Amino acid sequence: MRHIVVAVLALFFFLLPAAAQTAELSESVKQVVRVDAARVVLTHVRVIDGTGASAAEDQNVVIEGGKISAIEKGSDVATSAGATVLDLHGYTVIPGIVGMHNHLFYIARPNLNIEWKSDPPLLLPQMTFSAPRLYLAGGVTTMRTTGSVETYADLNLKREIEAGKLPGPHMDVTGPYLEGADSYFIQMPHLTGPDDARQLVEYWADRGVTSFKAYMNITRAELKAAIVAAHERGIKITGHLCSVTYKEAAELGIDDLEHGFFVNTQLDPGKKPDVCSASQGNYTLEHMDPDSAEGKELIETLVKHHVAITSTLPVFEGDAAEFGDGGHARISQKVLNAMSPDAREAFFLLRQRPDSVPPPKTAPTLLWKHDLAMERAFVAAGGLLIAGPDPTGAGDVVPGFGDQREIELLVEAGFSPVEAIKIATMNGAIYLGRDKQIGSIAAGKNADLVVIKGDPSKNIFDVENVEIVFKDGIGYDSQRLLDSVKGRYGEY
Repeated sequence: MRHIVVAVLALFFFLLPAAAQTAELSESVKQVVRVDAARVVLTHVRVIDGTGASAAEDQNVVIEGGKISAIEKGSDVATSAGATVLDLHGYTVIPGIVGMHNHLFYIARPNLNIEWKSDPPLLLPQMTFSAPRLYLAGGVTTMRTTGSVETYADLNLKREIEAGKLPGPHMDVTGPYLEGADSYFIQMPHLTGPDDARQLVEYWADRGVTSFKAYMNITRAELKAAIVAAHERGIKITGHLCSVTYKEAAELGIDDLEHGFFVNTQLDPGKKPDVCSASQGNYTLEHMDPDSAEGKELIETLVKHHVAITSTLPVFEGDAAEFGDGGHARISQKVLNAMSPDAREAFFLLRQRPDSVPPPKTAPTLLWKHDLAMERAFVAAGGLLIAGPDPTGAGDVVPGFGDQREIELLVEAGFSPVEAIKIATMNGAIYLGRDKQIGSIAAGKNADLVVIKGDPSKNIFDVENVEIVFKDGIGYDSQRLLDSVKGRYGEY
């Protein structure tokens, strides 16, 4: 009974999206708000509703009480007391992005130099100030932290955002990484067995965590114990795996797998049970595509067990682009402006492979092509593809900007612009069990909306032109949010 009560309470707090709308906004939040009125009418706007349907031209979207109250044929509307009317000719509105592989930390490499050498340990400093503002500025209105380093900080941040004291998206707070005996990161806990995994899940579930993530060196027994403990509380568990293969994880009952098909190790040479292989999935993806017997079997297994896949293309784009294919790894001045001086220096150092570092054994271009094909085939087979960029500074990926880039790369993968937007919005809401509240634009849903200059249904790069982000009916100014964190990402 206690487990049921805890699960209900955790779900209640996560599904409480209107807290910021009804709370008095702090002065800090008001500084980045452009629109705050009892009634808001977005007139003559193009609507991409998040369902995969074609864009609807010349619409009026009416917002009242933090909800979408009506979507009507475009018309001029007179301004009245207590109402704000925005003329949005030439603009598009999409649902707020539901970021499903987002982080609140940055990867820091002490004393990184041009030879890509750094001093241990690899660190994960928390970006509690800059990351939430960057996400919101980029159009992310709901995010999963997808593995936390400072879990209490994340839970407290969620509470402060919902109370209107700090700006940021609604948060699905993922507990500490469920990692095995070894790890790249000194700040991660190390499980000692299945009982430890169960206890960790129970402890953090009792404190308000609403999801969990298994990591690279977890054993099958530990993963199974964590899955059972999480599911007893109605909580889902995802994984960036290596020691456990995708097929094994699906059969154990995992809910989601991160990084598309890049980190599945089932075909890796010398793969031992419960041990991360040297290839870390590169060999498997090199030899697996949707037309291979193994690829077909894997997709069938994932769909049968209702396992979602999180596409995280931006974090892999740089490697593929370096060798002549796969994305463009563009350098955006806006991204550079957000970075601290040290983060910018690391950014440029990591874009220039030194002669002392040999190229990868497997061509990144081939891995890129196979992953895109597998993601398309997974969706075609009925699988739920969700999206997030894995923004930790690594791979040139920064919060908010990375979420926009993920949508662009989904189009490169072969999805239409409206399909890519659906993957990044509605599909995430479906996974979280919140599709009745968020993820698409419809009367009665939360007014979580992104106002974009241009038409991303025809030119997907327009998705970068975010001007206003509505969360629960409050319109946040994207540029003010960016200005507030200029030069801070990588610092705090």
